[in-house]
Amino acid sequence: MKNKIAHFFIGSMLFGAVSLPAQVVNAAPPVASTWHAQSLWQAILNLLLFACIGVLAAIAGYKIFDKCTPGNLTKEILEHRNVAAAIIGAAVILGVCIIVAASMLG
Repeated sequence: MKNKIAHFFIGSMLFGAVSLPAQVVNAAPPVASTWHAQSLWQAILNLLLFACIGVLAAIAGYKIFDKCTPGNLTKEILEHRNVAAAIIGAAVILGVCIIVAASMLG
């Protein structure tokens, strides 16, 4: 089946438009497993699962960034009330959240 489709595309590029064989036209699309929920409870379960993974990934990303940089970012934010450090911490958390969201969308 894949060879016939490949031959069709190669032939159409070399010789112009060609008609597809009937078995290629009537072929059903391949079925793939997805994260799409089939019921409301599955959707809620997926939501809770991804929310927990996202929060844990955001915390882990912040902690890893704090360990990789000099000084203590948490201490700077909470004790010294350093606004610049808070903005950096927020940017790290948002960056990790964007990555998690992109991975959920596929």
